Amino acid sequence: MQDLIAVQPDADAPLPPAPGSDTWLALDFANTAIALPGGQYVDLLGSPAAVNGWLAARGLAPENADVQEMCATQLRALREHVRSLFAARVTGAPALPAALDAVNDALTRVPTAALLRWDDKTGPYRATPCPTNEILEHALATISASAADLLTSAEAETLTACESTPCNRYLLRHGRRHWCSTRCGDRTRAARAYARRTRSSSD
Repeated sequence: MQDLIAVQPDADAPLPPAPGSDTWLALDFANTAIALPGGQYVDLLGSPAAVNGWLAARGLAPENADVQEMCATQLRALREHVRSLFAARVTGAPALPAALDAVNDALTRVPTAALLRWDDKTGPYRATPCPTNEILEHALATISASAADLLTSAEAETLTACESTPCNRYLLRHGRRHWCSTRCGDRTRAARAYARRTRSSSD
């Protein structure tokens, strides 16, 4: 088995989002671990700073949240559980109890009802409390809620894994497209063309 080699994401050429990840936070989250050709991979949650940046960019944490490694580890663990549930849905296999437990545990750790608040100038409004020390739990719950919503939505029928080896990203299929990006589609078409040429030359 080939060892995976971690590489840093290229800031000048960011990986394109997979179809559906701009709509579903959980899909975006599941795709933060990316397998690349040559046994390489990119982990967009590979460090506490990267986790902080990812959460902040999605409104799940302030930029100065100072995420620590223990929190980053919890987030990466949830990612594996979400990916496991997606894989089970795509293949029609039973969900792993540990993955279900992890998502449900995250969902029950924070209040789901937005509280009633009152602004002296603008009047009443609803807001979900999220004290600084509960930022991670709020993020875990929000991501888990997105995963649960996606898996139980009509769009779950279109959830699929990218068919371009070795890519491991998930996407929502539109039409016949089973690739998460043009890059993966081009790689698959090139591989098929090469296989056809190889077969022709051997005949």
